[in-house]
Amino acid sequence: MKVLGIDEAGRGPVVGPLMICGYLADESKVERLKKLGVKDSKMLTPKKRKSMVSELKKIADDYVVVKVSPREIDKLRNVSNLNKIEISRMQHIINLLNPDKIIIDSPEVNVKKFAEKIRGGLKNKKIDIVAENFDDKKYIHVGAASIIAKVHRDAEIEKLHKKYGFFGSGYTHDERTIAFLKDWINKNKEFPDFVRKSWITAVLIKEARDQKNIGEFLNKALST
Repeated sequence: MKVLGIDEAGRGPVVGPLMICGYLADESKVERLKKLGVKDSKMLTPKKRKSMVSELKKIADDYVVVKVSPREIDKLRNVSNLNKIEISRMQHIINLLNPDKIIIDSPEVNVKKFAEKIRGGLKNKKIDIVAENFDDKKYIHVGAASIIAKVHRDAEIEKLHKKYGFFGSGYTHDERTIAFLKDWINKNKEFPDFVRKSWITAVLIKEARDQKNIGEFLNKALST
């Protein structure tokens, strides 16, 4: 039986793309994946994840990595939400790889409803779907997908670091990322394309900068 594990990396950060990976491998390859040490990407060091990717791709019957850029996320969020964006990309991966069974790390709490949303856009409506929260820790196919997705996102972030200077992970809880965004918006009128401008963090930082500029303008006007 061909099993497809699906997971993402970069759902929450304010900087960088969202990467979604579909990892297809026959059930007979599970032992090889276990021997390789496959588990949830968050339980592995960046160095370990990177060292595993080449072998993971060799073991796979097939795999797909879909990149959703910050600009695309901002554009789509005007008419949709992040869950719907993910669902459409997952449906594309499933239809492309045509597995016998799908295992998905669900971004929604109601996993039964999420599975039916996924099924709605599939060519094969009878496919077996397992959707659970945090199943990248439980299912090895999803663990493999999480590793590949994470390594691909890390590579994208590394490119940005080389071009624009180090800004940390890109997540909103990272002080280096926030400092970078504040510095950028103080020097420029708008955020660059690799920032998710629709994220509340980016919106608030820009609003604070605009209000500061308005305040400075009014103070100057009143003093003349």
